[in-house]
Order: sequence, then C-alpha cells, then structure tokens
Amino acid sequence: MILKYMRKKLLILKLFVMLPIICEAQQLPQFTQYLFNTVSINPAYAGTREKLNITILNRNQWAGLNGAPVTQTLSIDSALPKTNIGLGLSAINDKLGYESTQYVYADFSYGISITESYRLTFGLKAGMSKYGIDEELLTDPDALGDQYLDKVFNKWKPNFGVGFYFRSDDWFMSLSSPRFVNYYNKSNIEYQAIERVSYYFAGGYMLEFNPQLKLKPTFLLKYTNGAPLSVDLTANFLIHEKFWIGAAYRLNDSFGGLMSFQVSDNFKFGYAYEFIASDLRPYTSGSHEIFINYQFKFPFAPCECENLF
Repeated sequence: MILKYMRKKLLILKLFVMLPIICEAQQLPQFTQYLFNTVSINPAYAGTREKLNITILNRNQWAGLNGAPVTQTLSIDSALPKTNIGLGLSAINDKLGYESTQYVYADFSYGISITESYRLTFGLKAGMSKYGIDEELLTDPDALGDQYLDKVFNKWKPNFGVGFYFRSDDWFMSLSSPRFVNYYNKSNIEYQAIERVSYYFAGGYMLEFNPQLKLKPTFLLKYTNGAPLSVDLTANFLIHEKFWIGAAYRLNDSFGGLMSFQVSDNFKFGYAYEFIASDLRPYTSGSHEIFINYQFKFPFAPCECENLF
C-alpha cells in the first residue's frame, strides 16, 4: 500500500515538473502567414473581406525535433448582406510534446465607415478551450481516479476576447486580445498557469510602384503574460494581383521566406519556410507552414479598398 502511494505521488510530481515547461509555451500558437489567418487572433476581421472565407492552415514547427509544436487551424468568416455585421468561427488544434490544446471560438464584428477611405471595425470572440495531456500519462494505473488530475486536464473552459481593426485604402492597424481570462491550477508548490492572456498588435502598409507591382511591409507584436515579447516582421511583393512573395523575420528566433498564389478568383494557397536562428538550430531543419483559402462570392456590396491581405 505504501509503495503504491509513493508511486502515485511520483507520477503527480513528474507531471508538475513538466508543467513549468508546458506553461511557458502555453499561449496561442504563432503563425508566419498571420495575414491569411487573421480571424484566429482578431475577431474584428470577421466579414471584412466581403465574402465567405474558409481557410485551413497547418504548421509544423521545428521539424525533426521530437515533441515539437504541430498546429492546425480552421477559420470561417463572412459578412451579412446589407449590414455592417460580420460573423466567424475559428478552431485551433495545437500539440506540443505530451500536451495538447483545442480552441473553438465564435466571432462577431461590427464595422463603421468613418469616411470614404477610413473604416473602423470592432470584434468580440467567445468560446472554449481544452488543455490536455496524452492518454499514456493519464491512464497510468496509479493515476486512474485521481481527483486532482481529473480537475487539471481534459476539461473545457470558457473564455472571451475583443479586437479592433482600423484601415484606410493603403494601410491598416489591428489590436486584439483573443482571451481575457487567466486560468490557474494550484499544486503543492505554487500556482501554475494553464491559460494566459495574450495581446496582439499588428500593422501594415501597401506601397504601389505600378499597377502590376506592390510592396507590403507588415509587423506583428505578440505578448503573453509570463512569456517574452514576440516580434514578427514581414515584407511581401504582390505581382499582377495574383502572386505574393516575400521574407519574414521573428526576432531572436527565425527567418525565412513565404509565398502565396491566387489560383483563381476563389482559390488561394500559400507556403512559408523558416530557418531557426535560436539555440534550437542544431536540432531542427526548420519550420513549415501551409494554408489554403477558398472564397464564396455572394451578392454583398463590393469592397472598393486595396487588397491588404
């Protein structure tokens, strides 16, 4: 009996030794092609493209490193005809080592035309997330029926967020917090954060050299309580309104290239590759990210603004 009790305590201790590492990384996943996955981080983007958009994205971070992050996202958004309202739905599946997190959120936006050239959109995001540990750890015979572990893992928790999106014909700014509620679990040692508040600030400018060639520099700042500030810088050329190609840099982390192609009026796909510049460089061949986007045209009022996406 004493031996079984000690084994059980050792298992719980093992999980909590892992938790500080897990929790440092526990934030919404990062994306290189964030401009094509905007609803996932800012509800104010929902419906702003005046079409029904469906985007699927897959990111394999630090390829070749055992337990490295793998993320899939699905986002759907659309404007409502003859209104200033946009609706969206986003789902994220993020796996890192033994941990996994699923997010399912609904989005609502409302836009205001300040002038013919300037538009401000507000957004609300509400949904749930589930933080879990692989079954091989939780189904250990000594962990079965443990009330504490049942409370910590594999439970859906509600959350909500807000966002703002301000744009003109050739530039934009975005500010959002997809999650407002912190969740903590108490161990015998200290409080551990299972979910933390994150803030995103982004902006960009479309510079036109001629009708067939444009340049769009953008930035994204991401801050999560308890984690370092993440800074993304990108510069993309738009050629013939169909082909994007450019470079990306994440401060003290990675650099690489990205491209996307407008196959038809409705279908677009893109790919990004990152070289790792951090201490992980000897252990990984880089990060890969791919997305596909399909747009359904409806009788919405056409948007006369530049294609900042």
